[in-house]
Amino acid sequence: MSQKITRRDFLNGAALTTGVGVMAPSNLWALESLESGAINTAYPPTLTGMRGSHKGSFEVAHALAWEGKKPARYDGLDEHYDLVVVGAGMSGLAAAYYYRQKMGLDARILILDNHDDFGGHAKRNEFHHQGRMVLSLGGAQNLDNPGNYSDHAGALMIELGIDADAIAAMDTNTPDDFLLGGKLNANVGISTPGADGKHVNVEGHWYKFMHGRGDYAMAVRQLPISADEQDRLIAFFGGAEDFLNDLSLGEQFDYIRSVSYNRFLMDKVGLSQQSIAMFDGHLLVLNGVSGWQHTVLEAISAGAPGLRAMGWVTNFVDSLAAMMIGGVAEIRMFPDGNASVARLIVQKLIPGVAPNMQGITDVAVAQFNYGALDRENQSVRLRLNSTVVGVRETADDGVVVEYVRGGNSLSVTASHCVLACYNNLIPHLCPEMSERQKAGLSYGVRSPFVYANVLLNNGLAFSKLNLTFTHCPHDAFQWVSSAPTMSNGGYEPPRGPEDPMAVFMMGSPTPAVEGSSARELCRAGRYKIYSTTFAQYEAQIRQQLQSLLGQYGFDHETDIQAITVNRIPHGYAYSYLGLDDPEWEEGKAPHEIGRAQFGRISIANSDSEAMPLMDAAFDAAWRAVAEQTA
Repeated sequence: MSQKITRRDFLNGAALTTGVGVMAPSNLWALESLESGAINTAYPPTLTGMRGSHKGSFEVAHALAWEGKKPARYDGLDEHYDLVVVGAGMSGLAAAYYYRQKMGLDARILILDNHDDFGGHAKRNEFHHQGRMVLSLGGAQNLDNPGNYSDHAGALMIELGIDADAIAAMDTNTPDDFLLGGKLNANVGISTPGADGKHVNVEGHWYKFMHGRGDYAMAVRQLPISADEQDRLIAFFGGAEDFLNDLSLGEQFDYIRSVSYNRFLMDKVGLSQQSIAMFDGHLLVLNGVSGWQHTVLEAISAGAPGLRAMGWVTNFVDSLAAMMIGGVAEIRMFPDGNASVARLIVQKLIPGVAPNMQGITDVAVAQFNYGALDRENQSVRLRLNSTVVGVRETADDGVVVEYVRGGNSLSVTASHCVLACYNNLIPHLCPEMSERQKAGLSYGVRSPFVYANVLLNNGLAFSKLNLTFTHCPHDAFQWVSSAPTMSNGGYEPPRGPEDPMAVFMMGSPTPAVEGSSARELCRAGRYKIYSTTFAQYEAQIRQQLQSLLGQYGFDHETDIQAITVNRIPHGYAYSYLGLDDPEWEEGKAPHEIGRAQFGRISIANSDSEAMPLMDAAFDAAWRAVAEQTA
């Protein structure tokens, strides 16, 4: 059961004022749990500095997972619910929605989340400057036509107002030069550090170039690499040579399914590590690991180049990137990414949070009252800043859910519970589970990512780049783009270069090395995220943007007004990879074993589907609710 790659994978993925290092769990516990009573009550989307896994959101969970530490007693609240959902990400919100839809509007539901905002990885970054609001995404961003989802996931999207007509309207409202919004004929650059401290920015369409389309030779000649290396890249892109002609047809097929993409580039094509890094940057951000952890087939299916250089393989399979360049994709997005989808679900569950919101037409600009999320007189309550540390069945056919909030150890009871949190934490929440199920839950390791948004006084320097998106494979942030420029959801994007704008930057910290499994390297990337302070991220951002834009009049000291860093240590759900994972029989893969119903407790997350997509999270929620309402 190796990784399933669909045409949506190419752009799907995926996304404090001081930094927090990796401290011993006992220290974290003492500092952040029982002795800290402060809970942030500000409007979370406008907070800058370190966001995502922010201070106060992870320390209690780390103390539990790393040292088994949690409170000795809990104050039981006089609150009983029909359903408690652990996790307010897409799967958790969908589980609450499906349960209420099935059991009636009077069903009492409590959603608990350890962060100070809802949406999971679909976070909203909101800036205000010079009388204008500038939106960007702090995590997951892409939507597909609901017709491409399962019946249950597609129905939820349609009920939110995101139907085929809405997707078509979103396409119309998205400028033709915005790649991340599905405009795949937009210019795509590549930017690499030059000898003079300035990036060499190659315009055109890098995705087309690396697939042998357009004037790829001219583009390669602009790269600051040796002439011999340029020759090899040109031959590789154009298919001047069949690099697998020394193998029989059967051997070729086995080769592309069993050899890493980077080993192919090194051994067969003869590329240097410097050139290989250009393709690693694409795969790291897209799938969380480099070409050393992808088979040749997996890499080219994810848009990496090489088909023209493989003879018969070109006639057997086309690359995802090439297909989408031809207009196959239907990817669309809101200006704050899938945060708008989360807002739509929350407003359906708790209308009082935005009573005047019409729906999809104004979701991006509607005012949300976070104080209305957790009121006594409503059937659905969403309680933030609440880290669950224990979930267990009781003798009287119920469930007790224990959590820490603002230094207080509390518990509530429920008739049913859906765990819509990270798989690896669940064995610590439910130690009574079988060792086999715990092993299944613990198998996958999510890919870590960092999403940064940088508010600029104006877009004058960025406009001179002549690109709205560029690859920076040798930098900390491998993707640099303008923040979303579409008007979906009622948003008014920057009207021109003179208006304030945000630069969106996405980076993968996972090492690109040979000889280690993807899971090991994702753990290393996660450590790097937690051990990097906000000051260090800020320095990286300022240096990269100055080198990229300084030649166009940019000055980071005066032009940057705010920086938001969304660190996501547990990002994309783990998808099986041909180099690391066996072909499990149906029903015997780790995610299938791990997601088994545990009495009155069910599991719903993208981990349980082994697929890092929003509709997978919806499918998991539907399954979990069906288990608990059977």
